[in-house]
Amino acid sequence: MIGSETLNDYLGRLASRRPTPGGGAAAALHAAQGAALVAMVARFSSGGKYEQHAQTTSRIIAAADRLTGETLELADADEAAFKAVITSYKLPAASEADRETRAAAIQNALVQAAQPPVRLIKLAGAVVELAAELLDIANPNVISDIAAAADAARAAATTARVNIDINVVAIKDTQAHASLAEQTDGLEEKVVLAADSLSRQVRERILR
Repeated sequence: MIGSETLNDYLGRLASRRPTPGGGAAAALHAAQGAALVAMVARFSSGGKYEQHAQTTSRIIAAADRLTGETLELADADEAAFKAVITSYKLPAASEADRETRAAAIQNALVQAAQPPVRLIKLAGAVVELAAELLDIANPNVISDIAAAADAARAAATTARVNIDINVVAIKDTQAHASLAEQTDGLEEKVVLAADSLSRQVRERILR
């Protein structure tokens, strides 16, 4: 599991000439880092003179910690889904029956491989929303990390969108196409706009 291996081991696997992990897992780790940064900022914005916001920061910490775990799980889910795609392409195609079985397996694997990035875009949006909540109550000494969290979530969303697109191109089922479009159309753009706005606001406050 990616979450339990060392950073060096993960990066070594990512850099190797192996199909997994790839961009999907990297996108999930972007989101995980964004969520962890949100949790860190919230913890530095707790107690003492921040006590009046204790209820909000406690809720944000719990949500961000949960998102960190969920996005890490998506990294593993993405890797497993892509391995299933690779396996389906390796199925025998000697007979017509084999080819039909193989084609069906490929299509099913591609549809399933689109699910982790679909989920990831939504989680990336949740990370940005939490970061935005912190902006007005955060410890100013760590406010730059709000922008870092937003930018990490933005990278997660845009990378996830590309991974969805590359799967959709090969999916022949029009119903599956429609379902994916219904789940994701416009979603990534909202995350990007929100993340860009938040990063801009942080920079403006730093440079006042």
